[in-house]
Amino acid sequence: MSELAALEAVTEAVESGAGLPEVVRAAARALDASLAVADAWGATLAVAARSPAEERALLSQGRGVTSTPLRVGDTVVGTLHMRSTAAGAAGGSGDEAGAGGDLAEAGEQGEDETEPSGPSEQMKRLLVMMIASEVERVRAPERASESAATELLRAILARELTDRDELVARAGELSLDIAEGASVIVARAHPQAPTDEGWRARVRAVAERGARGVLSRSIAALSERDGGTGAVGAEVLVLVPGGDDALAARAAEAVLREMQAGLAGYTFALGRSRIAADPAELPRAAGEALLAANVAEGSIDGSAGGGVSLAFEQTGAYRLLLSTMTDNPAELQRFYAETVEPLVAYDEQYETELVRTLATFLDADGNVAGTAQRLFTHRHTIYYRLERVRELSDLDVSSSDGREKLSLGLKAMRVLGISAAGGPASEAGAEGGRVPGRSGRRTR
Repeated sequence: MSELAALEAVTEAVESGAGLPEVVRAAARALDASLAVADAWGATLAVAARSPAEERALLSQGRGVTSTPLRVGDTVVGTLHMRSTAAGAAGGSGDEAGAGGDLAEAGEQGEDETEPSGPSEQMKRLLVMMIASEVERVRAPERASESAATELLRAILARELTDRDELVARAGELSLDIAEGASVIVARAHPQAPTDEGWRARVRAVAERGARGVLSRSIAALSERDGGTGAVGAEVLVLVPGGDDALAARAAEAVLREMQAGLAGYTFALGRSRIAADPAELPRAAGEALLAANVAEGSIDGSAGGGVSLAFEQTGAYRLLLSTMTDNPAELQRFYAETVEPLVAYDEQYETELVRTLATFLDADGNVAGTAQRLFTHRHTIYYRLERVRELSDLDVSSSDGREKLSLGLKAMRVLGISAAGGPASEAGAEGGRVPGRSGRRTR
């Protein structure tokens, strides 16, 4: 088939509205290859393969399979997996020998070496563009719904949408019934290594899939808060309809399970609100889920695959700070700056563990020996670190007032969603420079 005839066949499939599978089959014939198309989240949309074995090789991205991003403008809408007929025919352990034999035979027969062995690169690029446009077209209604869900959830989180009737109406446009109540989940994922394009969209899709496994009408959207901490991460808002708290808890568990199973090499933090019996309470529920996620994130051990899930009811004394976070976040930020922020800055600069040591010391009821045991560190090192805490914050952990303020400062840090740095540095690492203490002293 000439390139012009092949292009006409693909064009006809597009213009006739035959659908993505027929377009992919026409493109496979034009490219003399097996093709598989996946969307931006990895779901298979269409396959054109010569056999079930070839299809398995494509979908598993086996030997001889090349993968090309499908782009519309700057947006990646999917991936095209391709395996040429020659690669498929070679197969097995004799691929190299077979290819060599073919070349030798061609030389013996004196075939024209200038004859093209397949479609031109220009032809391939054109067909990739056509398939990308078709993927964009068939996914348009779904993306429109996703965009509406994103606008709704972001408006709830930002407290821009508080009227009951308007909330019910906006949810109804998405076939979502929240008249009997709903709850909110905030799920975060942080990659522990460099990852591919579109990974945040995949996190959203995985979280939504988990929630829908329990309540099929759940919706999800990426927030605009970049993980809530300023660090590289994805933050997903999930709205779970219905007034059944047990079902909402199951949905949260399913989201965490799905993320752990489908996103290798990430850490996860998840917070779940109480049921908002009145839709007008959804902004409050979003704040509860956000606070629970912040507290959960402070408990992650940092190992890839680790995850912590907390319901708002499980956040203990942190609940007392919710109204402050909602109504006067600047005051909460000020209190954090006056207590724990110098320790966080010191840890970030020198890769020490002052914040972790302080938190462990307070959890151990102020017992130095118990703190040293939990941190596998000599008690003299703990004394050294606590003295550094005093110098930096002007708060003495040996006094009840100092411990109380530092404890509240740690809670403020977590409620604000600030992650404490810390590392495996030895105490000698703290001698690399000086930072100002609370009173202005330069301290090592």
